[in-house]
Amino acid sequence: MLASLAIVIGSLILIVSVIVLNGASSLSLEMLTQTSEGSFYLGSGGGFLNAIVGSLLLALPATAFAFIISVCIAMYLQKEFIPSRFSSFIRICLDIMWGIPSIVYGVFALTIMIALGLHGGSVLFGIFALTLLEIPIITRSVDESIKVVPHGLKESAYSLGSTRFETSLHVVRRQAMPGIVAGILLGFGRGIGDAASILLTVGDSNYFPTSVLDQTAALPTIILNLAGMPEKTVQNKAYAVAFVLLLIVLSISILTRYFTKKSSKYIIK
Repeated sequence: MLASLAIVIGSLILIVSVIVLNGASSLSLEMLTQTSEGSFYLGSGGGFLNAIVGSLLLALPATAFAFIISVCIAMYLQKEFIPSRFSSFIRICLDIMWGIPSIVYGVFALTIMIALGLHGGSVLFGIFALTLLEIPIITRSVDESIKVVPHGLKESAYSLGSTRFETSLHVVRRQAMPGIVAGILLGFGRGIGDAASILLTVGDSNYFPTSVLDQTAALPTIILNLAGMPEKTVQNKAYAVAFVLLLIVLSISILTRYFTKKSSKYIIK
């Protein structure tokens, strides 16, 4: 157990150290405030502000859509709505979706794009791929929180004349709020940091997208493009982008713990 713990913590420290040491020294204000230039990948100036905006335009709507779908699914999985056998089958399907490599979602979205005659990538299908990726993450997090809600609270609500829908909306939702908050932030963190699912769907661009059908750069894909270049200066920029992405993901982890603790204030154990 101690050896396993040491491997996990040691790997985390090693990864973070490499990114921080190489990325922090390479990061500059110019990179955060300017967009990519035409010859950016060849080592000249420019920044990756367009990639930061692109990542937010992909992850925020995807998380919103996934949240709406996931909460509805998780609420419906209660035994008051469907038989336990059917709910178990749905949970297995969600676990399978969670285990599917993210590149498969990207290929699926790409297949739909080709069928519709669209080429080159777009923000819309990047959002679609990330939504599929985040649904099982958010759903299972919310579902696990709902399962630990005391059944006595539901019975009390039913005894006062509340319907199943009203009980789920006003009682179960409030008690499951820590899991809902955690699921949203975890889904967003996975969405903004995933490269495989959007690699084939969003394309690349040096500009801000003005339409959902426009191509866009994103932080994970720009890391892939920069890290593959032979020039040291370009690779350093890849570390700078990775450092910014690491800060975003770590911030999300801290916010998850904070809001989960804050929303647990009124939870009945």
